[in-house]
Amino acid sequence: MNTQWSPFSFIVTNLARFIRPDEITFSGVNSTMPMLACLMAKKAYDWDFVYINVAGGVDPTPSKIPLSSSDPVLAEHTSSIFSNEDFYDLCTRGRMDLTFLGAAQIDGDGNANNSVIGDWHHPKVRLPGGGGGAVMLPTARRACTWRTEHSTRTFVDKLHFRTSAGGFHGVVTPIAVFVKKNDRLALHSWHPESSVEEIVERTGFTFDASDARPTEPPTAAEQRALAELDPDRSFERDANVSLR
Repeated sequence: MNTQWSPFSFIVTNLARFIRPDEITFSGVNSTMPMLACLMAKKAYDWDFVYINVAGGVDPTPSKIPLSSSDPVLAEHTSSIFSNEDFYDLCTRGRMDLTFLGAAQIDGDGNANNSVIGDWHHPKVRLPGGGGGAVMLPTARRACTWRTEHSTRTFVDKLHFRTSAGGFHGVVTPIAVFVKKNDRLALHSWHPESSVEEIVERTGFTFDASDARPTEPPTAAEQRALAELDPDRSFERDANVSLR
């Protein structure tokens, strides 16, 4: 058993690795793992970036780490307060470097479905819809998403409905990291306990794996930062992420 990576830490840490120095990064509603990734990056890396969250905080210093990524505590000790209109405006003006946005289905081009599962007129499941992602996914310089399961139910050859234009730059699951390459999602790395063959079997779209490799282990700084944010591993237990 690889003790350096749990499925939960794999997702959070590899989301944090998409963040770059001096950029503006945003985490949205129902985005606990990206919230933790942004707060972790502030602690783990020896460079800085601007972190904006959906609660309105800009580079906050929260007194506690909330369960909800929309909790007002994420606006504590903040350098500024952003309303929804402000970060949408920032994004549409091309100033948002990275956004973390959710998706129910993802295809090989990185497009997202957050609208329906099944036929639009007679859906099996009616989903929340595009929300802010319909604005931010097409206009952010890069957008990344995550899934706590890796299956052909989530990673599909054809979306049941295309909610947002633009497409994701990166995707993280418990076993894999994908990045956009030649306008398609390509396998970047895989969990050391997984394999390219397993990821092919569990993915509904074809992908390039020619540059892929096992994911680099978490650094001591990354492990320490995540442990400080989740000392009793309550977030990890709540997420209930597994390799299967």
